[in-house]
Amino acid sequence: MSATSTLVFVHGFWHGSWCWSEVVPHVVAAGRLAVAVDMAGHGLYARRPQWFTEQPYNPEAVSTEVSPVADVSLDDAAELLTSQIKRIGGGEPVTVVAHSAAGPVLTRVAQRTPELVAHAVYLSAYMPASGTPAAAYTQIPEAVGGRVAPLLQGDPAQTGALRLDLATDDAAYRQRLYEAFYGDVDPVLADAATGLLTPDGPIGIMLGTTTLTHDGWGSVRRTYLVCTRDMAIPPGVQAKFVSEADAAFPDNPTSVGALDASHSPFLSTPGELAGIITPIG
Repeated sequence: MSATSTLVFVHGFWHGSWCWSEVVPHVVAAGRLAVAVDMAGHGLYARRPQWFTEQPYNPEAVSTEVSPVADVSLDDAAELLTSQIKRIGGGEPVTVVAHSAAGPVLTRVAQRTPELVAHAVYLSAYMPASGTPAAAYTQIPEAVGGRVAPLLQGDPAQTGALRLDLATDDAAYRQRLYEAFYGDVDPVLADAATGLLTPDGPIGIMLGTTTLTHDGWGSVRRTYLVCTRDMAIPPGVQAKFVSEADAAFPDNPTSVGALDASHSPFLSTPGELAGIITPIG
């Protein structure tokens, strides 16, 4: 299949479709149809906890309030993405580019409806093995040194979310957030992006699992784009995703590319990223 299928961009946790706004124009200018969508619990589907806007600031509530997106599951996210793909593609397969925590959502969709996915592209994304939750990869040795876990607030088992404290005025915390996600992004742009983040990522998306089969996900062409300076999902974890996938489905090996970028190349190197993605699919 030639690279004519529509590109569908899906963001990761805490972000929204807005994060692709510097990439999509490059892709469209090159002659490829492209659209970015919001993931369940994010963007126009986000619901914010009360502590996020209440005054005075309540650090106890940050750690304990149950998230309004605690009920969002991997099933929910996959159903939403499937409906978006059907609407965008009109029943024809599309190429899906998933970033970060959108990876397990793409995997579920490609397993259930492989006929809708011309090519699955994982951009520094979780690409979990069969029956393994994405959250499990935050505990493996290759994940040591990742900078997201220390930013998370409260117990996800209680709050139902992976929570960032986006209401704090703690300069040190905000600097660590910048280093985790936007280490090579212009600070002014990174500050603008931070202002658009939502605080809660539904833990259910990270805890859900998908059983992968040869005629499901294993039949879909896939590409993994490694971000070599990623401090959110370290490159060693990204390499593990690829090695596990290729061991399970050796007849359909993963194509691998790399960017010399942090976790957010859609902001730091949008033109380069678009140049790599546009021919895929």
